[in-house]
Amino acid sequence: MHAMDVKIHESWKSVLASEFASPYFAKLVQFVKDAYAHGIVYPPGRLIFEAFNRTPFDKVKVVILGQDPYHNPRQAHGLCFSVPEGVERPPSLVNIFKELESEYKTPFSNRSGDLSGWADQGVLLLNATLTVSGGANMAGSHQGRGWETFTDAVIDRLANGREHLVFMLWGSYAQRKGALIDRTRHLVLETAHPSPLSAHRGFFGCGHFLKANSYLMAHGLRPVEW
Repeated sequence: MHAMDVKIHESWKSVLASEFASPYFAKLVQFVKDAYAHGIVYPPGRLIFEAFNRTPFDKVKVVILGQDPYHNPRQAHGLCFSVPEGVERPPSLVNIFKELESEYKTPFSNRSGDLSGWADQGVLLLNATLTVSGGANMAGSHQGRGWETFTDAVIDRLANGREHLVFMLWGSYAQRKGALIDRTRHLVLETAHPSPLSAHRGFFGCGHFLKANSYLMAHGLRPVEW
């Protein structure tokens, strides 16, 4: 899992070169290699950096921040909240589509849960932790190993190296992670997490997808086809 032998777009390799060269990242690489060697880990190794591979640094328009990859078989494929074509949509993703349906007054219920099309349009689907051990009680199992430091650096590079991005921060974890983003330079949209436990506390009715596109168009950028 060295930075040079996973699939990651060249633009990110240069932007994140100092992270890839740092001691904490070397320790993280060793931890992740050992985890893949000795157990079930998601996503498949070649897809760990899929969000970065699909969405080059200079093409990012929107950042959606998740916490961990899905930890059940066949779900995680390197894009937060997304699942591959043909896989049943997890509850948070069902609620994301419900919100889209209410904002756009158009049916999303038959959509595939594969959000690769968003990534290809400039939506960075970033999990704070990029790997997880598989199994029923393994959510968060790779937290505290260095991924958060790495993804903090990603957010910092975007917030300070780009203009007029939209950051969607759903739930307290994402909001804490995005606390240092300059609100005068970017649009920061915050609400409850879309999980069934909290979606009714503000995610439903948040209007984030329409707000994001209004902001992009106001700055001369093509809106996202959600």
